[in-house]
Amino acid sequence: MNMFRTTVLLALMTALLVWVGSVLGGHQGAVIAFVIAAAMNFFSYWFSDKIVIKMYQGQEITSQDDPELYGMVQDLTQRAGLPMPKVYMLPQETPNAFATGRNPQHAAVAVTAGIRRILDKRELAGVLGHELAHVANRDILVSTIAATLAGAISYLAQMAQWAAIFGGGHRDDREGGSNMISLLVMMIVAPLAAMLIQMAVSRSREYGADVGGARTTGDPLALASALRKLHLGSQHIPLETSQATASATAHMFIVNPLTGGGLASLFSTHPPMEDRIARLEAMARDHSYMRR
Repeated sequence: MNMFRTTVLLALMTALLVWVGSVLGGHQGAVIAFVIAAAMNFFSYWFSDKIVIKMYQGQEITSQDDPELYGMVQDLTQRAGLPMPKVYMLPQETPNAFATGRNPQHAAVAVTAGIRRILDKRELAGVLGHELAHVANRDILVSTIAATLAGAISYLAQMAQWAAIFGGGHRDDREGGSNMISLLVMMIVAPLAAMLIQMAVSRSREYGADVGGARTTGDPLALASALRKLHLGSQHIPLETSQATASATAHMFIVNPLTGGGLASLFSTHPPMEDRIARLEAMARDHSYMRR
């Protein structure tokens, strides 16, 4: 049911991109937008893992470099029945982690230097279990495609803004007025709709990874404890990168690396931290993590 919901949401976002293209360029614009969507999805499928690792200067580690971390990943992948992913260390001091890769055979798990300083072994295992659940569910590929499509829609909406400024589409008064209304609607509605769809996709996958990680480790309270520490740590030590890079990759991290509350939190790609922790504590109380 979760995968069906995600598929529907991605289909809606693709349809939204095609509609935006049709508003800008009619039938030809719709076809071009569809081709753009297909090309972006193809590019995301093959290269998203390499790009994001390079963005954060990740270094691959082996069992000799960090025996504890590597061994922990190795043990959890065996429990989850997954191939061994590549393991990366990121130099950032903000405590966080993410997984990437188009499928379990081409996956990577990355942790920051900061996370190694503040989590104990149980908590780190909980985080790694969460990330491996993303790998098993192919969540990162889905979220990356959603982010790519949302970015394309926002870019086309900016093009529509310029078209409206310069009076695009004025073939005659009646048709030109109608086209101008469509442009204005698209400028406002399309980016907001794309953001909401991307948020729904990402939040759904986060809840699922929390459950999957707790079941793999058999210790939902360890993940709950880790989330508390990571949430506080990311607020005190923000991610050191450009705002554009952080916004484009925020959906990948176990906790939102973007600081801020209020209206910004309503549009976060991550569920409310209190809700995630409460769900994990409920799993521990009723032992639902024991049921697969």
